[in-house]
Amino acid sequence: MTAVTRGCHDGGMTVVLLHSMYGLRAAVLDAAARIRATTGHEVVVPDLYDGRTADDAETGLKIRDEIGPEELARRAAAAAAPYAGESTVYAGLSLGASLAQRLALGGGARGLLLMHGTAEVPEGTAVPGLPVQLHVADPDEWEPADWLGEWQEGMRRAGARAELFRYPGAGHLFTDPDLADHDEPSARKAWERALAFLQGL
Repeated sequence: MTAVTRGCHDGGMTVVLLHSMYGLRAAVLDAAARIRATTGHEVVVPDLYDGRTADDAETGLKIRDEIGPEELARRAAAAAAPYAGESTVYAGLSLGASLAQRLALGGGARGLLLMHGTAEVPEGTAVPGLPVQLHVADPDEWEPADWLGEWQEGMRRAGARAELFRYPGAGHLFTDPDLADHDEPSARKAWERALAFLQGL
């Protein structure tokens, strides 16, 4: 299933927003609605778990691993394919961020918004001028500082225009109000920056 939140889509941008390992929960749909309401863009929210959701990290990891990384990547690519093009922004939350990055680095994207997650930047990747914005907790066991340094260097080599914002003391998925990770001041600031980023593309 793919949910589509309609905005003023008169040839404007489409944001493909990919969920975290917790699945397509209310927090993800709320994020899509926030993006649409602020930017007016169409927002597409694929359900990569086929209706399954998790209330805790253990269950989320179990579902993720049952499906497997290659199948998740295939599902994400298939869901995004009808919207792919130079007016498409890929965005994701944690697991979804890594999948969104993989799609955007394939070329042709308008921008890339990463919340709480990254992926390796393969050698030889070339996305000159691609606007990228990343928001992560500080510290974050899933996104340690040395890894973030490698990610930034990889994006630089690829020619992307990448910004990194870190949020001291916040939990990993700090924008999700239904999780213990939630940190309201950090979430508010991250969304302020993220929405401005989307509006500026």
